[in-house]
Amino acid sequence: MTSRLLVIDQGTTSTRAIVFDGALAPLATAQREFPQIYPQPGWVEHDPEQLWNTSLGTAIEVLARAGLTATDITAIGITNQRETTLVWDRQTGQAIHNAIVWQDRRTAERCEALAAAGHAAMVTERSGLRLDPYFSATKIGWILDQVPGARRRAEAGELAFGTVDSFLLWRFTAGRVHAIDATNASRTLLCNITTGEWDDELLRLLDIPRALLPEIRDSASEFGATSLLGGGEIAIRGIAGDQQAALIGQGCFAPGTVKATYGTGGFVLLNTGARAVPSRHRLLTTIAWQRRGQRTYALEGSIFSAGTAVQWLRDGIGLVGSAPETGELAAAADPRQPVFLVPAFTGLGAPHWDSRARATISGITRGTTRREFARAALESVGFQTRDLLGAMFDDVADTTPRAEHAVRVDGGMAASDWTMQFLADMLDAAVDRPAYLETTALGAAYLAGLQSGLFPEPDQMTPPTPIERRFTPSLEPAERAARYRGWRRAVRQALYEPPDEM
Repeated sequence: MTSRLLVIDQGTTSTRAIVFDGALAPLATAQREFPQIYPQPGWVEHDPEQLWNTSLGTAIEVLARAGLTATDITAIGITNQRETTLVWDRQTGQAIHNAIVWQDRRTAERCEALAAAGHAAMVTERSGLRLDPYFSATKIGWILDQVPGARRRAEAGELAFGTVDSFLLWRFTAGRVHAIDATNASRTLLCNITTGEWDDELLRLLDIPRALLPEIRDSASEFGATSLLGGGEIAIRGIAGDQQAALIGQGCFAPGTVKATYGTGGFVLLNTGARAVPSRHRLLTTIAWQRRGQRTYALEGSIFSAGTAVQWLRDGIGLVGSAPETGELAAAADPRQPVFLVPAFTGLGAPHWDSRARATISGITRGTTRREFARAALESVGFQTRDLLGAMFDDVADTTPRAEHAVRVDGGMAASDWTMQFLADMLDAAVDRPAYLETTALGAAYLAGLQSGLFPEPDQMTPPTPIERRFTPSLEPAERAARYRGWRRAVRQALYEPPDEM
């Protein structure tokens, strides 16, 4: 029988399902958007039932589009928005609160208090992460403290926590499996980055009952099976958080390889092999994947707002009618008017980690038009990526030789030729764009196929998708340096400064 793999890619603004053949070529796609919920500034939520309904609905739809049934599918892979936090009732499967999204900043004061009490270094040493509201643990604590009776019920074992992968796995298996893969576990602030297990000291510090937590499993593993897609059971055999899945889908299997994904946010990962490299520049140490109990690690830098900046131009202030229009406007912008947009709409991620930073626009003159605004939004991606990679390569200079002098890109913004050329110019490095941009789903398909015996192990696997175009730098060094200095000045203006005492 010809092998077919079904992937559910549950993202921040939409859910996509894709069927791949045994050579990892896409056969059919279905996608559904869902609304974002903003209860107050800095808070972002999702309706858990929307996450579930779009996941189940797109899976059923894509099988119909491909003319397939459950018996035609070898295995399912799941990839998901990371850090987004759900707590649900083990008996009913119903969430006790909306999902708190990775972008949410409501626990900033809690994180600051823990840091002020001297816990930051221990948290980073054990988890590889930073005390920041970005991660799951303080979101869990907030739900337990705000929903009446939740903490008591959690301690009694009546409630379950999960990132989105765990929640979907629970639903697809009708509550039979409460598990999380190692990549998602490493984003909770509760997992020991060295042992790959839940850490008792972190659980005590963050006051999270162990009874809430799922079992940590390999990224390619037997996660159970679902009979909800009609025509029989399908095994679920691959799970990874979206950015680790994109690293896999880009074929970054060798230490020193780098990928950058540009969607709602931007995420740069560098494979560091079997070594968990601590960062001197406030980057994150994370699990890239786990196979047969052996972990491969990565350094990661997170940009909170990438595509969000373009969405703001379109939906927030109405300067553009569509996202693709920004590239045309940027190309027509006046080069004598350097305008800088620092898109700190929900704070700044690595290497700044300032949850109170707010977006700024600088360099505006009377002659500034929407063309310069569009260029500034797209350029912010290149500038933020340079911030990350400069710190990243310095961190690994003594431990991880660079495997190649190119950055592999994917995600929606990678389709913009203008943006990718500016990225190459600002990095002074080649930027490789693959023929198939949905590398997140591709990575999950590979994991499911790996567990099914369809593909070789990572150290023997070639990149799953060929390069469609390579962008090479063309900017003069003096101009590159001048533009970057302007960006650094703009970032300083966006960083939070406590108000002067009266």
